[in-house]
Amino acid sequence: MLLITAALSSTSNAQFRKQEKAFFADNSAVAFVRPGLVITINSATVSADGTISTVFSVTDPKGVPLDRLGVETPGPISVSFLAAFIPKGQDQYTSYTKRTVSGAVLSSTIQASSDSGGVYATLATGQYRYTFATKAPSGFDTTVTHTIGIYGSRDLNEFDLGTNYASATFNFVPNGSAVATTRDVIKTSSCNGCHDDLAFHGGSRRGMDICVMCHQPQTLDPDTGNTLDMKVMTHKLHMGSQLPSVKAGKPYQIIGNNGSVHDYSTVVFPADPRRCESCHEQTTGAAQAKAYLTKPTAVTCGSCHDNVNFVTGAGHVAGPQPNDSQCANCHIPKGELPFDASITGAHTVPVDSSLLTGLVVKIQQVINTLAGNAPTVTFTVQDGSGAALALSKLSSLSFTMAGPASDYGYTSFGSDVTTTGYVTESALAAGCDSKGTCTYTFKHAVPAKSIGTFAIGVEARRTETILPGTTTSMDVTVGAKNQVVYFPVDNSLVAPRRTVVATDSCNRCHVSLSEHGSLRNQPEYCAFCHNPSTTDAAARSIAQDPADKAAPPQSIALPLMIHRIHFGLNMVAEGGSYTVVGFNGSHNDFSTIRYAAMDIKGSPGDTRNCALCHVNGSEAKLPIGLNNIVNPQGFINPAGATAAACSGCHVTKSASSHFLSMTSTLGESCDICHQSGAAFDVNKVHAQ
Repeated sequence: MLLITAALSSTSNAQFRKQEKAFFADNSAVAFVRPGLVITINSATVSADGTISTVFSVTDPKGVPLDRLGVETPGPISVSFLAAFIPKGQDQYTSYTKRTVSGAVLSSTIQASSDSGGVYATLATGQYRYTFATKAPSGFDTTVTHTIGIYGSRDLNEFDLGTNYASATFNFVPNGSAVATTRDVIKTSSCNGCHDDLAFHGGSRRGMDICVMCHQPQTLDPDTGNTLDMKVMTHKLHMGSQLPSVKAGKPYQIIGNNGSVHDYSTVVFPADPRRCESCHEQTTGAAQAKAYLTKPTAVTCGSCHDNVNFVTGAGHVAGPQPNDSQCANCHIPKGELPFDASITGAHTVPVDSSLLTGLVVKIQQVINTLAGNAPTVTFTVQDGSGAALALSKLSSLSFTMAGPASDYGYTSFGSDVTTTGYVTESALAAGCDSKGTCTYTFKHAVPAKSIGTFAIGVEARRTETILPGTTTSMDVTVGAKNQVVYFPVDNSLVAPRRTVVATDSCNRCHVSLSEHGSLRNQPEYCAFCHNPSTTDAAARSIAQDPADKAAPPQSIALPLMIHRIHFGLNMVAEGGSYTVVGFNGSHNDFSTIRYAAMDIKGSPGDTRNCALCHVNGSEAKLPIGLNNIVNPQGFINPAGATAAACSGCHVTKSASSHFLSMTSTLGESCDICHQSGAAFDVNKVHAQ
C-alpha cells in the first residue's frame, strides 16, 4: 500500500526532478523532511590580523532554514570551507586553505584543501558564522579578489531520501572595493550538457565556481606529478585516448584519495575535440569566455598537444618559446583561412569549414504509395545556398523504404532484398529537369496487402575540394541531413513513427551526430536499418578477428544497441559485453565507453537519467506488444521489445530471468509494474 501511495503522490512533488527520489516520495514525508539543500554565503571578511570569517545560511529549496546539527530539522548537515584569492595581475586562484601531501613521485607538495578546526557560531536557525582556523599571512593584499567556498551534504538516508549535496562561492575584496576580477572561463551549464549535473569528490563539490578554487597551478598529484590545474587536467582527461602521450604508450592517470587510480586513457570525447566551443560556449555570459582565443599559453595548449616541447622547440614550428609573450602573435583568434595558425583555424573540423558549399536533399512529394505499387519520389538536390547540384556531383544518393512505421523490422520487400525490414535503392541515375527537380521510382513496390503508414528516407553525400592549389588543399566529404517522409499505404490517416529520442538530445554530447561515413545523422532514419530483426550477421562472416567470426551474430537493434554502447564500462562491471562487427569485418568493442553523465556522488557513467536522451517521457512508455528483437548473443532470443531495451543496461542473467518470468504466450507484462505511475515506474526505480 505504501508503494502505491508513493507512486500516486508524485505529481505533488513537481518541484523535484524525476531523477530525484523526492519526486516519488510520500507527500507527508516530503512535507516533514523538506528534502534538498541550499547553501548561501551572505558575507565574508578578512580582518587586519588575517582572521577569515564568513556568514552563511543553509535552507531547503524553498528557503526554509535548516538546523546544521539536524536537531530542529531533519537531517544533519556537514559543511567544509575554502578560502582563496586571485593575486594581482593573475587570473587564477591561490589558496589560503591547503595541506601538505606526499606520494610516489613528489615526496612533499602543497595542495589546495579545506579548512580544519574553525569555530562555528549560531546566529539563528539556519544562519551561522564560521571563523577559519587558517589565517591570511601578514601583509596579505586587501585590494584583490578573495573567494569563500562552502560545500556540504545533508544526510536524509534515515528517510530513504538519500544524501543531498550543495556548494556555493562568494567573491569579495577585503578593503570593501567592488570585485573586478573573477575566474569565470566556462559556466557549469556548458558542462552539464553532457555531465547532467557536474559534481565531484563524493558529490559535494558542484559546479565550476568551486572546482577552480582548488584546481589551479598550486595543486599537484604527488603520486604521478601531474598538475591538477583545471585548464590542464580538463583538457587532458577529455582528450583521453587521443592524447599524443597516450597513443605513445603513456597512460594519463590521476591518483586520488586512498590511492584510488583514475585512468583517463580510454576516454573517447563524444564530439570532435577540435570543436572547442563544445565547452568554451560563447553564449553563456562567462566573463572570460574568449580567453581561450585571446590568451594562448604553452601550458594550456600543451595539455592537448603534449608531444610539443615549447622550451626546446621540439614539435613546434616556430621553434623554442621561453615564455608565453609571443604566443598571441601567431595564434590570433581567427585568421583569413581555415587550418591556419589562428586558434579558430587550427581547430577547424573539416566538415565545419565555411568554405564548403554543403549538400541539401529535400523530398518534395511521394506518390503512387498504395500497397502493391512502386512509389515515386520527387526531390531536389542543392548546395547550402540553394543552388541546384547535378547528381554527378554526388558520390552517393539513396532512398530507403521501411514500414509499417508502427514497428519496423519484419516487412519483406522481395526475395532479392537481403536487408531485413527495409530496402535501399541508389537514385544517382534519377531523372532531373533544368531546375534541379528530380524524380525516382522505386524498383521495389510496397508489399501487397500492407496496411498502415510506411516511410521513405534519404541519405546522400558529396566530396568537395577546399583550398585547391594550396598546401592545405583537402577533400572533404559531407552528408545531407536525412529527411524522412511518411505516407499511408491503405488510404488510412498518416501515423508517423513514435518519437523516442531527438537529434538535439544526441547532439548535447555529440555536437554533430554523423555515422557511416557521414551518410546517417538522424535517429528517425537510423531506426529503419537498426530495427528489431537486424544483426551484424553479414559483416560477422567476414570478421577480421577470428573470435568475432566464431561468435554468434550480435543484435544491432536500436533500443538494445544504443543502451549497450552508452553503458560501456558499467556493462563490463556487471559481466556483460557488446562487440559489433562493422563494415569490412571491423571489430568494434564498446566495453571501454565511459558515459559522461554523473551520478549524485559525482561519478561518471550514470545512465539512470533516461531523459538525457529520451524525449516526451518515452522512457516510461514501454513498447509492450511491439516486435520481438532478434538477439543471438542474449540470454533470451528473440527477446520482447521491452526486455531487449532494458537488457541494454540490465545485462545480467538474473535480469533476463526476470524479463522471461514476466513474459508469457500473450506477451510481456512489464507495464503492470514499470509504466508511468505504477509502483515501480521506470523513472522511480532510476531516481537518485
